[in-house]
This record gives sequence, C-alpha cells and structure tokens, in this order.
Amino acid sequence: MIDMPRSDFSGLNVPSKPLFSRAGWAALLCAALLVCVVVPVLNLWLPPDHALHLSDFMVGLLGKILTYAICALAIGMIWGQAGILSLGHGLFFALGGYVMGMYLMRQIGADGVYGSALPDFMVFLGWTELPWYWALSHSFVATLLLVVLVPGALAFLFGYLAFRSRITGVYFSIITQALTLAAMLLFFRNETGFGGNNGFTDFRRILGFPLATAEMRVILFAISGVTLLGCVLLVRWLLKSKFGRVLHAIRDAESRVMFCGYNPLPYKLSLWVISAAMCGVAGALYVPQVGIINPSEMSPANSIEMAIWAAVGGRASLIGPIAGAFLVNGAKSVLTVSFPEYWLFFLGALFIVVTLFMPNGLAGVAQQAWAKLRRVRA
Repeated sequence: MIDMPRSDFSGLNVPSKPLFSRAGWAALLCAALLVCVVVPVLNLWLPPDHALHLSDFMVGLLGKILTYAICALAIGMIWGQAGILSLGHGLFFALGGYVMGMYLMRQIGADGVYGSALPDFMVFLGWTELPWYWALSHSFVATLLLVVLVPGALAFLFGYLAFRSRITGVYFSIITQALTLAAMLLFFRNETGFGGNNGFTDFRRILGFPLATAEMRVILFAISGVTLLGCVLLVRWLLKSKFGRVLHAIRDAESRVMFCGYNPLPYKLSLWVISAAMCGVAGALYVPQVGIINPSEMSPANSIEMAIWAAVGGRASLIGPIAGAFLVNGAKSVLTVSFPEYWLFFLGALFIVVTLFMPNGLAGVAQQAWAKLRRVRA
C-alpha cells in the first residue's frame, strides 16, 4: 500500500483559482459549438457545390487529427507538467484501437467473406473458436471499459516498476521505446489472434449502425471533439489542484519533494496511468474513423511523432500540444501528397528548429509576443 504523505509545502496550500477565466470558458463553448453544430451543418446540410461545404474527406481527416490531439495532450501533460518524456505512448493508443477493433470485428458477424461468426482472418488461419481474451468483445459496454482498463493496467504495471526503481530521464524514454517495439513485434505474429501484420479491417457496423455513412462520420467526429474537450477539462482540473502543484515540484526538484515528506511514486504513477488511458480512448475513437488498426500503429516512430506534436505546440501549456497536433498533421496531409519524399526531412528540421530556437514551442512564442505587446501598450 502506498500512503500519500500528510506533510505539506507551504506553497501548496494556496487558494485554488477558478478552473478557467471567462474568456477560457467562452473559448471552450465556441469549440463545442464548432464540433457539435458548425461542422455537422457544413457537411450534412450544405450541398456539395456550396462554397462553405465541408467534404466527407475533410471531416474524416479532422476527426482523425482530433484523436491525435488527445494523444498530444496526454504527452504534454506528463512531459511538460511532470518531466516524464515517453517515447512509447503509441502502444497505449494502439491497445485502445485494438480493443475497439475486436468489437467491430465481432459486429461483422456472418457478413464476412467466409460467412462465419469468427473473423475472416481466424477462419483463414484455421482457428475454430475465439481465444479467451476475445470473450467480452461482443459487448459494447465491456469494450468501453476495456479501452481504458487495458492501456491503464499495462501503464500501471510498467510505471510502478520504473518509478519505484527511480528510472528517469533518457533511460526511461529508451525503455518506453523498447516496450512499444516489443509489443509491435508480438502483434505481428499470426498466432496471437490479433490479425498479424494485416490487423483488423473491413469494419461494417457499430452498435448495429453502418459505419460508411456521412451521418456516422459526423457523429464520430463530434464524439472525438467532445472527448478532447473533456480531456482538456480533466487535465486543467488536475493541474490546478494540489495534485498538480506537487507534480510541478517533483518536476523541478524531486529530491527536495522527498525531503519534505512526499513520496513521488503515487503522483507520477497516477499521472502516467491517466495519460495512458487518454491515449487508449483516442485509439478507440481513431479506429472506426480510419477503418483499420494494425501493429504499425505501435511503431516507435509514431510515438516519437506524438512527442514532436507536444514539443512543437509547447509541452508545458494546455492548448499548445493540441495546436501542435493540428499543425504537424495538417502539414503532413499536404506535404505527403505534394512532396512525399521530403516529409521526414521537414519533420526532422521542424523538431531541430523548435528545440534550438523555440524550447517552449509555439505557445511560448505566443506568450512572449503577448507580453511584449502588453509592455508596449503600457
């Protein structure tokens, strides 16, 4: 049993400030209206030839980026607020995707190529029954729970062993990268029952409703947007609380925190598990929108790219990682079509520029510009 300390820093008992200012709540409300009202209207109600019509492709792309933004927010939370750099969060994202993919595969039923209740890849590989770990895959409620519990349980086990052993810095980052690489190699094997290198695809329905409709695409987009806003509220609440202030102290001087009677383990572990669960939820929202999940989502390169999103936007801010996810993935959508051979060079150059000249990301640049503007006005 890990006991929370009762001793306190004198600076940690300051009165809690409001979660957001009026402008902040107004921005959240505008964002909610954008994802729940404006985008659906532009896509479903306006004719395709209208100047303001939003295409199905764009809705799908924005929905996918919204799930990436949840991952970027999770990375920014642990990296910027607790000083924990993970290069393996793509694993938690993929695990959430696989849990949802298992449910979607069961939803296909006998409509597959082989007309069997088993998924097509299992029939092809000679499986005669579902593995035991597919037992709850028919239940949507169980799927929603497992989307959070599976990444969270793995993160708890790994995090407890790592943080208890005081593994920090670059060593921790390398171990997280090794973890996701090992998981990717495991999922590539056909005998694991996860579709091998092809993964899961050819999804048809969710809750009995067809996936390949404009209405369902908009619904999934809106759910992704609302989930992102919910994650923003959760992270803001955590960081404005005493819990968040202790995390900041651990990030800046962990040894001093321990001398003051605090055990950093439960704080770091709690934040680590929450961030993994957020990525699992993001993966579950990603899969029905893109229509496929395979082991390549666990690639270490994907996890590194998530860290780049947070770094570009500003890992120490709340909105910065979200902006970074939209900026980098928006550029990726354009450059991989126009100049596909140069995308990785652009991404590497962007990371170098941010590291050397914008250590606090775009959010830091915006804060400095705003501070200078206020001084000029004063």
